[in-house]
Parts: sequence; structure tokens; C-alpha cells
Amino acid sequence: MAKIIDGKKVSSDVKNKVAQQVLKLKEMYNKVPGLAVVIVGNDPASRVYVNNKKRACDMVGFYSEEYALPEETTQEELMSLIEKLNNKENINGVLVQLPLPKHLNESAVIEAIKPQKDVDAFHASNVGKIMIGEYSFLPCTPAGVMELIKSENIEVEGKNCVVIGRSNIVGKPMAMLLLHNNGTVTICHSKTKNLKEICKSADILVAAVGKPKFVKSDMVKEGAVVIDVGMNRDENGKLCGDVDFKEVEPISSYITPVPGGVGPMTVAMLMKNTLTAFKIQNHI
Repeated sequence: MAKIIDGKKVSSDVKNKVAQQVLKLKEMYNKVPGLAVVIVGNDPASRVYVNNKKRACDMVGFYSEEYALPEETTQEELMSLIEKLNNKENINGVLVQLPLPKHLNESAVIEAIKPQKDVDAFHASNVGKIMIGEYSFLPCTPAGVMELIKSENIEVEGKNCVVIGRSNIVGKPMAMLLLHNNGTVTICHSKTKNLKEICKSADILVAAVGKPKFVKSDMVKEGAVVIDVGMNRDENGKLCGDVDFKEVEPISSYITPVPGGVGPMTVAMLMKNTLTAFKIQNHI
């Protein structure tokens, strides 16, 4: 039976630490970190994420602004808003909720955000810094995964780590962070041959493939640490991850649930990144 890693508890610890620092900053400088969140269109999942971010800002004591733009917003209008937020002194972090409507150029939007305000760490400059290990911000989901691993004192050094998924948002940076912690890392994807065998060699398995219950017990080594980044709906419309929890939990040593595992960590790490951005911009 695996130990279930409680993302709600760990994320709450992270947010409490941020909140304590915000109180000190307010006392010392009479300023608090500011986060602007931009949402375009009415994607229901995006709306849920934006609401969660707003609640987290309130909880840690940040100043926050939300810009809810209509579906038909043009590229020029969006770029002009980003420019305005880049130059706003009381805004330290700018986040544009992805995915954007099809007619908008996502990569141009990401590149338009000032690297020091890019609290999602998606800008090419921040991605490059992660590659060489000299970063200020880490993408929130992979950073959250590392925080969960650390919370259970799980040793990464020398371990076989397998990441399923190669997205720019999770898979690739996840692999880099495990590598920076001296793990031996394999990235698997849709074209990987012998996927099952490779996954079965993992001491730490991170599933970020976006397919409900994709990872079955025959893909997991006895005693492995299993981190489920997936957020899907099963055939009954219930939230589930990329890992078949019922099958995999009995054979793993640690496992994250969905919901309540990696999900809450993403928002907590966004708060941490915004605090870091505030400190950098204010030379603290």
C-alpha cells in the first residue's frame, strides 16, 4: 500500500510561508506583491483555474487584478494589454491563462510578457535559464512536483526517473528539474518504443500525458514513486489522472491522488513565483 502524498496539505504549507513573508514585506516596505491574470473567452476549465488563483492571492495577501476579455479579442488588443501590465509598477507578475482561442498566437503572447514578470516561466529566456540551472522562476507544475517529492524526503539523486510527456509546460521542464537533482532521466512520448518496459524501470515515474488512467499496474515497478500530473475526466465524467490509481496504488511506495495531488501545488508555486518576482523587481 502506497503512502498518499497530500497536495492540499503541502500547498497550504507553501501558501502559509508566502503569506508570512508578505506580512513582513508590508511592514518593512508598505508594499505587497501584485499579480495580474488575463483570461480570454469562456473556457470553463480556465475559469476554474483563474478563480483558484484569485482566491490564493487573497489568502496570501497579494494585490490582484483580473482581466476577462471576450472570445473575439484581437491579437493587437491582447498585446496592448500585456504592454500596459509590463509597465505597471504595482504588478509584479503577469499571467495569461492558456489555452487561448484558436485565432490568437500563443507563443507571441508568451514572448510579449517581460521575463521578470513571467511568473509562469514560459518565456524563452526563462526556459533557457532552467536548462543551464540558473533560474529565478520555475514553471509552476514541475516546481510543485519537486515540492511534493521534497515534502516526503524522497531522494532523487541516482534514481531512475521517467517522465511520460514532453510538453513545454510540464514534460520538458520536469525532466530538467529531476536532472538538476541528479536523477537519471528518460523522457517518453507518443513515439517511444517499449514504453511499458521503460516505465517499469522507473524509481520515480511522472505521468503528464493527458490520457485518463493511461498508466496501469503492468507499467509500474514495485515500490516506485508515482506522480500523476494528469487532470482528465473518466467515462463517468469524474475527475481522474493519467494513472489508474486503483490499480497502481497497491504496488507503489508513494503516489499522488487526483484531485488533491499536483493540482493544488500549481497555484501554490505561482504564489511563490510572484513573491520572488516582487523581491527581484524591488531589489530585496
